[in-house]
Amino acid sequence: MLYRPPMAPRELFVADPPPLPVPGYGAPGPSSVVRAEPVEVTDRGVELKAVTTSEETLTVRVTASAHGVVRVRLGSGPDAETRAAKAVALVRSDPDAPVEVSADADRIVVATGPLRAEITLDPWHLRFTDDSGRLLTEQDRGHVDISGRLRTLPFGRSTVDGATAYHESLAAAADERFSGLGERFTPLDLRGRRALMWNFDAFGAESDRSYKNVPLYVSSRGYGLLVDTGSPAEFDMGQSTHSCVQVVVPDDLLDYHVIAGPGPREVLNRFNALTSRPALPPKWAFGTWISSGFVRDTQERVMERARTIRERGIPCDVLHLDCYWQAEGHWSDLDWDPRAFPDPARMLADLDAMGFRVCLWINPYVSHRSPHFAEAAERGYFLRDASGGTYVADAWHGSHPAVGIVDFTDPEAAAWYTGRLRPLLEQGVAVFKTDFGEGVPADAVAANGMTGTDLHNVYTLLFNDAVAAVTREVNGHDLVWARSSYLGGQRHSAQWSGDSQCSFPAMAATLRGGLSHGLSGVPFWSHDAGGFNGTPDTDLYVRWAQFGAFSPLVRFHGTTTREPWHFAPEVEAAVVEALRLRYRLMPYLYSAAVESARTGVPLMRALCVDYADDPLSWRAELEYLLGPDLLVAPVCSPEGVRDVYLPPGRWVDHWSGRVHEGGRSVRLHPRLEQVPLFVRLGALVPVAPRAETVPDGPSGPLTLVSWGGLGRRAVIRDVDGDTVVTAVREDATLRVHADGPARITGVEIVPVHGLTPPEQVELHR
Repeated sequence: MLYRPPMAPRELFVADPPPLPVPGYGAPGPSSVVRAEPVEVTDRGVELKAVTTSEETLTVRVTASAHGVVRVRLGSGPDAETRAAKAVALVRSDPDAPVEVSADADRIVVATGPLRAEITLDPWHLRFTDDSGRLLTEQDRGHVDISGRLRTLPFGRSTVDGATAYHESLAAAADERFSGLGERFTPLDLRGRRALMWNFDAFGAESDRSYKNVPLYVSSRGYGLLVDTGSPAEFDMGQSTHSCVQVVVPDDLLDYHVIAGPGPREVLNRFNALTSRPALPPKWAFGTWISSGFVRDTQERVMERARTIRERGIPCDVLHLDCYWQAEGHWSDLDWDPRAFPDPARMLADLDAMGFRVCLWINPYVSHRSPHFAEAAERGYFLRDASGGTYVADAWHGSHPAVGIVDFTDPEAAAWYTGRLRPLLEQGVAVFKTDFGEGVPADAVAANGMTGTDLHNVYTLLFNDAVAAVTREVNGHDLVWARSSYLGGQRHSAQWSGDSQCSFPAMAATLRGGLSHGLSGVPFWSHDAGGFNGTPDTDLYVRWAQFGAFSPLVRFHGTTTREPWHFAPEVEAAVVEALRLRYRLMPYLYSAAVESARTGVPLMRALCVDYADDPLSWRAELEYLLGPDLLVAPVCSPEGVRDVYLPPGRWVDHWSGRVHEGGRSVRLHPRLEQVPLFVRLGALVPVAPRAETVPDGPSGPLTLVSWGGLGRRAVIRDVDGDTVVTAVREDATLRVHADGPARITGVEIVPVHGLTPPEQVELHR
């Protein structure tokens, strides 16, 4: 149950989650597995017949689903499937994963790579260790209170009022920390919290509600847990009892994967192999996106905005047109408003000539006032209600007309929807912002027979899959700019954090959400620079713009204008300077992005990803690494003071050149035009000349910036391949060798306090 203040009015939304029933007074406790016997031992794992405390007979399977990943299934029979499988496969096991299985009379071991699952049959117990025998986690048998009642939900299945849910409890070490579970705006360490896997229209970015849920968490103990389900599962991360994590899954089986580390980097790589590799955005998507905002727009205003951006020298690659490119009250029927945009084809051509791509706002709802509603309803293209009629839903909380929700489980409905997008792409639109998608009501019925409850979370995958496919067909890339997502959504390469408030606390919560989402396997993420709801003051606008400029992707958008020239001249100058620094760093950012797409490591990542053995790095939640060598600590308070924890190593203040030893915190009082930014000592950072757009092809001439003139190896990744750069310091000479296609034309040495720069630099290609 989500927290609501006692005196605040309760708002019911058409897409609120159905609550699980609560056992009545005196009801029996949960039905948990107490013993098992083997049915079949194979070279992939073991199938067992399990008996519960209520004398049910269930089927348990423990197998290797990938190298370093063990899969545990509990269901009524060996062929049970998740309900989401009717719509989409969320997890794909590797049938060729290496595995060793050993069994004796009362113990079975399933081992794959660095992970071992040890099964005790009677009494039943399951524990997971690394290949050295170190305990990662183990099943918790349940906590009994002084009255003898079981207060937790160990491995098993329970039924209350006809509703069945499976459950598991895993022991939590005293100092263990957890993160992930999607884009969570709460503290990065989830211990002591409860997370519900249900995509909400969150109305902000500061609560337990999340637009993007991912049933994966990573642990500081060196493992991850992934639950394969589309259901409104609950993760009790030590809230009910501090000593265990409990997972309740109202599905047709419990299906989870324990993923070996030893750190988050390895967990995320294995997770992406199981679910999908992240899609790499096209290069231009890493440029600045500037939006019309949630205000009425016209063709004339769009062109005026474009001319102003170019005249003022503001780096920008994408113009986003939000909802008012369509007629108000018709959202989202995918037709240009002919009064506001009389000649969109010409507008798109003119913008292309100026170096702009155009993004259009869409969602999967069609207003009942739209001229297309009746046709789609008659053909059965919308979700239905219990009586078989079109489900007309208040997806806008009463602020706009009720809608039909496109049923993407119906291939004809999906084809009808994408058929309305195709002409827009052919006209010159580059990409769509796929907004909403969290509004499937629990009592809706889909064409494939799924209930709204079972479809709700995975609906966003079907929506984004359809839009990405038609975009790829016409434009050759599958980028979408998505608000809602779920397990496997990293294949939709741009996601943003939704409708944040214009305040420093909201900015901090948004940052936490991005780090949490990165630890859930999604590397390409963004947010509304300046905040969405309201108008930011001067300091907030600058600080949030700096945060945006040093995020994986950057977009300016809000209910009021976020155009830099509408703020004071010194504010515009500070914002533009941050964007220019981003564009100068574009070769570095894109190189890091390529690595993220290959491995799943977040482009903007919590310190614990790179410093898993440093306990303090698990606590740092308002700073991050951007790529391998930049540490960013956005100013998140109006006082302008930042305490920054520097992880182990030596770090150079980007602005002063001062060297700081890691493993400690420093207090900064940065000027408004300076974001706290540190560079790893010795880093080789490729940079580009000043530019206002990002080129499509390989980067042009690059300068290699050496922070300190020390020896170092780096890899520059680009669309034409990888370039390995090696710098070797010999006395007063720095010799730099480059092997690959990158056009490096010079080496720049940044003076660092306390170090003598090389007298001579040699560049060898």
